[in-house]
Amino acid sequence: MKTTTIAIASLSAAALSAAAILAAEDAPVPYPDGYRSWAHVKSMVIQEGHPLYESFGGIHHLYANGRAMEGYRTGTFPDGAVIVFELLEATVDGNAITEGRRKVVGVMHRDAERYASTGGWGFEGFAGDSRTERVVGDQAAAACFACHQAQAGDDYVFSAYRP
Repeated sequence: MKTTTIAIASLSAAALSAAAILAAEDAPVPYPDGYRSWAHVKSMVIQEGHPLYESFGGIHHLYANGRAMEGYRTGTFPDGAVIVFELLEATVDGNAITEGRRKVVGVMHRDAERYASTGGWGFEGFAGDSRTERVVGDQAAAACFACHQAQAGDDYVFSAYRP
């Protein structure tokens, strides 16, 4: 009887561990509340004619939380680092480029265990001003990572912080 109880307890623990691992892998990247008060890393404009214009044309602002700033300083991003890529329409008027509507809030969330298959980073995008409408998902996250693999030497991050 004692052996049966131990076996059942061991199987239950193994099942719970497997379920926890699967849940962690399936856990979505959270919306980055308050990101506009984080450190501003850089801005840029992708205009017509650029190879990424169709997907990423517009004004880009990049923000980093405190953990991500550690990564920018050291070159290695710790768990908990979050980088936000805010994409806005670019409006040209009177020889000035100004911000239009928000197109997407892209998020890179560092968790080496949860996102081991994508270099330790989780990827997600939120449509426009929505905090819940996800536009990336699992399949697109793999596509995000495929592009970011070119930056493996920089911990999969394209941007650099300029103090």
